[in-house]
Amino acid sequence: MTSDLSITKLSVGPMDNNAYLLRCRSTGEGVLIDAANEPSRLLSLIGPEGISAVVTTHRHADHWQALSEVVSATGAASLAHAADAPEIPVVTDTLAEGDVVSVGSCRLSVIHLVGHTPGSIALYYEPDGGHLFTGDSLFPGGPGRTTNPTDFNSLMDDLEEKVFGPLPDSTVIYPGHGKDSTLGTERPSIPEWRARGW
Repeated sequence: MTSDLSITKLSVGPMDNNAYLLRCRSTGEGVLIDAANEPSRLLSLIGPEGISAVVTTHRHADHWQALSEVVSATGAASLAHAADAPEIPVVTDTLAEGDVVSVGSCRLSVIHLVGHTPGSIALYYEPDGGHLFTGDSLFPGGPGRTTNPTDFNSLMDDLEEKVFGPLPDSTVIYPGHGKDSTLGTERPSIPEWRARGW
């Protein structure tokens, strides 16, 4: 947990997708990461304070089943990377590497990770040891699924250059499915992931 940013995780839908509600403790502004499924549960989680935006980490359908309903009910902006936006039902603005998503006074940096999909992104919040919302690009135990060696190498290169290289071991990983981990826990396994090719 962080001093300035509240993080609430909810698993929804038949594929146990993680949705994350981020709320600035000082302003009350909220952002939802991946309106994956079960819109009524997500809207209940969001509550009367509402949200200013929904960020979709990538274009795979299990991550946006509730997006249209949540955006319609809340009036929130819908944000996604430009490379994946055409396959996401509602996108009001696109994101790119290095952009900032604001949650009240809290700022999250956009990291573009190519491989699971062309427009996959992670969101990084630096304070309190670091918090990284990785979608399906990084899980406890390895990178996200890729369909060919080119995509795998691209994803691993991006993870090593943009995530494991600059970010500290204390960084908590919040993936699109399953349990949290830290970069320090996963870092020693990178050579094994490279060797196995997935």
